[in-house]
Amino acid sequence: QRVSVEVLEHLEHLALVDFRDAEGVERLQKAIQFADQLHEVNTDGVEPMDSVLEDRWCLYLREDDVTEGNCTKELLENAREKVEEYFVAPPGNIPLLKLEERETFLQGS
Repeated sequence: QRVSVEVLEHLEHLALVDFRDAEGVERLQKAIQFADQLHEVNTDGVEPMDSVLEDRWCLYLREDDVTEGNCTKELLENAREKVEEYFVAPPGNIPLLKLEERETFLQGS
């Protein structure tokens, strides 16, 4: 199954990953083929799970005791790049190809 340019563009923006080289595209195609096998599994009568730990009677949670706070300014000083009061991640991400450049690349692979 071939990966369309539109799917590549969408995945790159979601994952902030560059699929510019043939190895990246091939790896993505293999992952899609692997995941497509799940369509063959018969799930009739199987209820969706709320948690992978449903077999346990109780999930133990610790108390969340806040010991420090109001340190937003200090935390943001650690950011390489920020927008308003938010970290930009991943910092220094590679620029993505324009749609026309991707079509050219995919035709060559």
